[in-house]
Formats: sequence, structure tokens, C-alpha cells
Amino acid sequence: MSLKDRIISDLTAAMKAQDAGRTSTLRMVKASLMNRKIEKGDELTDDEVQKALQSLVKQRRDSVQQYEKVGRTELAAKEAAEISVIESYLPRAATPDEIESAVGAAVNETGASSIKDMGTVMKAAMARLAGKSADGRVVSEAVRKRLG
Repeated sequence: MSLKDRIISDLTAAMKAQDAGRTSTLRMVKASLMNRKIEKGDELTDDEVQKALQSLVKQRRDSVQQYEKVGRTELAAKEAAEISVIESYLPRAATPDEIESAVGAAVNETGASSIKDMGTVMKAAMARLAGKSADGRVVSEAVRKRLG
């Protein structure tokens, strides 16, 4: 069963269980996937679905930060709940130790010595973290810390 089919199946189950929060999140995910399918003009692969889900998680994290800045904790909590639902369809997130070791290996592999080499190190580190969900911002901070 493809990832998209699993999401649609879970949406149906959530609707039957009358789980309002999960239903609304999965409806939003399904709509986003349909928009991406229309943009592409063809069915989405599981990799493309994962990238779309990672994008949705990133948007939600940004929203949580903004809501917390202005003191809207109820909206931040709603966004955080959506993140947890969406992340259940993504591969397990890379741990900080895994990110550090991938960055270290990428620095050694590329021979990077200064912050000017950040792009090549990021590319190598993200390649090493393929198959795991890794936030680019966290990887970027680790690269800056290592090179800076």
C-alpha cells in the first residue's frame, strides 16, 4: 500500500471514529497532496509524498513558533497536534547524535575547513541522512557549529 493510500485509508478510519482533530489534519494533507498531483500532472511517488509531508511539518513548526511569540498557546497546541499526526507518516527522525556524526563524516569527506564550504558539507550530510527525517535547519546549525 502506498503512503498516499495509507493516508486516505486512515482518513476514512478517523472519520468513522469521529476523531475530529485527526480527520481535519488528514483532510488537509490529502488536499495538499491533490494540489501537488495537479501541479505535477501525474501521480506522486512515495518520495514526493514524503517531501510534501516534510514541507507541511516545517510549515507547522514555523506556525508554532509564531503563535508562541504572540502568546497564542491554544493555536500553537493545535499546530503541534497536527505535526504529530503528519510525522506518523514520515520515517523516524534523525537523532542529534546521528546528525552530528553525519556532519562530522561529511566534513571529513569533503575536506571542508571554513564556513565557505558549508554548501558542500550540507549536501554530503543530507545525503548521509537520507531515509531519515532530518530538519535542514538543525543540520545547518550543526554544520555551522562544526565549521565556525
